[in-house]
Amino acid sequence: MTSGSMPVEILEERAADQRRQLHNTVVELKSSLRESLDIRRNVHEYLLPAAGIAAFLGLVIGYGTAGIFTRR
Repeated sequence: MTSGSMPVEILEERAADQRRQLHNTVVELKSSLRESLDIRRNVHEYLLPAAGIAAFLGLVIGYGTAGIFTRR
């Protein structure tokens, strides 16, 4: 063994800790991604603003189209 090198057991323990930490991070990421892509939650959260924007755009487009056909 050279001076400055660490025992194999310590290195294996550190590697196992890093694998556990990486696994936990991936599990957390998958969970948060699944929550952010949940269609039902997003529909409940954004239905009213989306409906308002669609209504406003429909009003503007309808008014503009009617204006084209009623000009003299």
